Amino acid sequence: MPNTPDTPVYVTDALIAEDIDAYLAQHQQKSLLRFITCGSVDDGKSTLIGRLLYDSKMIFEDQLAALEADSKRVGTQGQEIDFALLVDGLAAEREQGITIDVAYRFFTTEKRKFIVADTPGHEQYTRNMVTGASTADLAVILIDARKGVLTQTRRHSFLAHLIGIKHIVLAVNKMDLVGYDKTVFERILLSYRAFASEIGITNFTAIPISGFKGDNITALSDNMPWFKGPALIEHLEGVEIAAAADEAKPFRLPVQWVNRPNLDFRGFSGQIASGTVKPGDAIRVLPSGKTTSIARIVTLDGDLDAAVAGQSVTLTLADEVDCSRGDVIAAADAPPEAADQFEATLVWMADEAMIAGRAYWLKLATQTVSATIQQPKYEINVNTLDHLAAKTLELNGIGVVELSTDKPIVFEAYADNRTLGGFILIDKLTNATVAAGMLHFSLRRAQNVHWQASDVDRDMRANLKNQRPALLWFTGLSGSGKSTIANLVEKQLHRMNRHSFLLDGDNVRHGLNRDLGFTEADRIENIRRVGEVAKLMTDAGLIVITAFISPFRVERDMVRSMLPDSEFIEIFIDTPLAEAERRDVKGLYKKARAGQLKNFTGIDSPYEAPETPEIRIDTTVMTPEEAADLIIDRLLG
Repeated sequence: MPNTPDTPVYVTDALIAEDIDAYLAQHQQKSLLRFITCGSVDDGKSTLIGRLLYDSKMIFEDQLAALEADSKRVGTQGQEIDFALLVDGLAAEREQGITIDVAYRFFTTEKRKFIVADTPGHEQYTRNMVTGASTADLAVILIDARKGVLTQTRRHSFLAHLIGIKHIVLAVNKMDLVGYDKTVFERILLSYRAFASEIGITNFTAIPISGFKGDNITALSDNMPWFKGPALIEHLEGVEIAAAADEAKPFRLPVQWVNRPNLDFRGFSGQIASGTVKPGDAIRVLPSGKTTSIARIVTLDGDLDAAVAGQSVTLTLADEVDCSRGDVIAAADAPPEAADQFEATLVWMADEAMIAGRAYWLKLATQTVSATIQQPKYEINVNTLDHLAAKTLELNGIGVVELSTDKPIVFEAYADNRTLGGFILIDKLTNATVAAGMLHFSLRRAQNVHWQASDVDRDMRANLKNQRPALLWFTGLSGSGKSTIANLVEKQLHRMNRHSFLLDGDNVRHGLNRDLGFTEADRIENIRRVGEVAKLMTDAGLIVITAFISPFRVERDMVRSMLPDSEFIEIFIDTPLAEAERRDVKGLYKKARAGQLKNFTGIDSPYEAPETPEIRIDTTVMTPEEAADLIIDRLLG
């Protein structure tokens, strides 16, 4: 996890000593700019941040003491000091020669407050740079004047533009090492402008600087009279921040929680993502579409006459409409969309590769849904900007994908609204964040395909058959006995005049899933399709029996989530690998051990045993007939 900004302590500030309340009031009124420093390795990012902290007098007393001690130790008194030493948390960087995480620092000037993220320069830490950039309004892209535009310059420029950072500063650093040569600066500027136009960056501010010497940082330098400004701090103080631009957009508030301390009060709390709101404004609650108006804007300090983007408030509504966490309160006449299929850009951040078809948790604003990612349409080579064919995304890979969610979510394109367009993907088993994404648009088929209600529902079909629908999901290793026991269960149900259907793993691969292999992605798609078919059959009132290895818990849970509570019955045929391999009825284990059968479960592909199955069958102590009797008793008991 990135470091959080430290609370600064002024070394000298007369106003604090004279009137702390006046100082705090003045400080509170300042706007806040978040920006990142990025670029290639050893281009001077940490030195620049150290210079910003030092020149703005926002260094810490303990850091100042450490700096003075280091200066005495290395004999730099009276000379320029190493400002990277000011940046706490970079000891590992100095030891290893690399930045390994995102270090956040806070400083202030008379006009504005700043949070700066020092992001890594190495390619393998691209995900860290994306993390730092995700909340930034501005990116300072550093270039070593001696080296010019490098691969990482292109990479970080592309990522900054992709993430939606509107303000780019091209800081050509170490000008002191090239004699403050105007020609060097102009040559770099020409090269960068040509690249920037290719990726859609049409406007940026170029500043020649020396972080080490302090040239053009807080004031224009006499060493470069040919540069007319602005200095870096001057530009940072004047640039428009995203919060101000967001106020002009339509009103959106993702509901974080429902606040109901008593029966007389029901408020909906969250941070305003965009726009402004006043009591009396007409609003729409999405995705339900219910309309009403704002009654009050409540804060701890009392009711407000208006609230704007960036503020955290509690809204009360004029009418009792259904609204809960994950819903979005929006302007009634300009609501966002709700959809369940999208195109998006995905930045993969996990060591394990993306698995097409696997279900992940998708978190967007306050909404959390289950999402399935399809095979990438293409991967982007950020060095050449080429679109490459890809079946997956590896660590730090960037690609365009299509994804679907298990229910509609309220969204806007990331380019229009970061809050309602940016999302993360979370692994369902480990709860680790595996990707960050940016929604482009909903797929047209999602808008044109609507659920057609039927007058004859699943309960009516089940009552006609005089039975309760169920899905008996047999899982276990190959050779464990799944198909044998499943067949016996169906025979007993048939004798009892129960309406059932058996979906066997091998049989469906002769038709429905004949196009699928045995890679991890194909296994996931195999289970997804079978789950959808089984759901349709239970809607028809049938007792459905499936016999599949289905090795991954997350895919079995995906099928469970498709059905009403209690209808999915997981039956674990618990046969040890040694016993299953000893049986080897189909000779598959022998082929797998000989290397003739790749991705075979239990040999070179994992099997994740159920943790809490509804029924567990130990075939080492129970015959198939006994197992079938036990399952029937549990099903109909």
